[in-house]
Amino acid sequence: MRVRRLGWAGVEIEAGGRRLVVDYVRDLSPLFTGWKPGEGLAEPSGKATAALVTHLHRDHTDASALADALTPGAPVLRPAPGHGDDADNVTTLPAERELALHRLAAEVVDAWSTREFGPFRVTAVPSVDGLGDPQLNWVVQADGQRVFHGGDTMFHGYWWLIARRFSPFDAVFLPANGAVVDAPHLQPPSPLPAALDPRQAAAAAEILDARYAVPMHYEAEQPDKIAGYVEVSDPEKEFRTHAGRRAHVLAVGEWLDLAT
Repeated sequence: MRVRRLGWAGVEIEAGGRRLVVDYVRDLSPLFTGWKPGEGLAEPSGKATAALVTHLHRDHTDASALADALTPGAPVLRPAPGHGDDADNVTTLPAERELALHRLAAEVVDAWSTREFGPFRVTAVPSVDGLGDPQLNWVVQADGQRVFHGGDTMFHGYWWLIARRFSPFDAVFLPANGAVVDAPHLQPPSPLPAALDPRQAAAAAEILDARYAVPMHYEAEQPDKIAGYVEVSDPEKEFRTHAGRRAHVLAVGEWLDLAT
């Protein structure tokens, strides 16, 4: 099995001549001001058998991109819709509408449930979203190897349960930008980052007993983002410091071959 970083939280996983994508996006304009579609992102190297979505924020679920990346009828595994009314779900409704518009074969899955697609065995595992929206993380197994994808989860108590069931991992892809969200509809702002910061990501990688710990969900060039979204200043450097020998930084478009 080999894994390729597609930019932001997007990942492509290949095994047995098949591939799947996780959180693949090509349009980050809802998050980055003045951003041009495709900029700083890579496309999958071929059509995907399935797509995994950690949550329905627009920077993790891009239905238009998925419609082009997937084989016809390919499943899109996703968490449940948000609870409550439209005001509660303001951050997930755009992606919900786009999934319906593109008529993708979206399937709601529960934590700890497992599906198989060709050589891949995928399991949804618990996650905690910084804005309170439903989120899953993913364990992907193929060729006797195991990968974890962390979406933009916060630190939580499920790490030890996931480790007991699946560790060691060959590679874990973890958010590392420590984003603080100070949005008008979420006041007062949380005293904790809404996604793992580099120190927290390194701790999660240690719990999961990762051979390679790959930081994601950050932009090295620190482009302008929507107001109220602030990352740590240098996620890569700080992650290398805390993760030590496990740290393996991938450039956008770069592959990590887990068979070597």
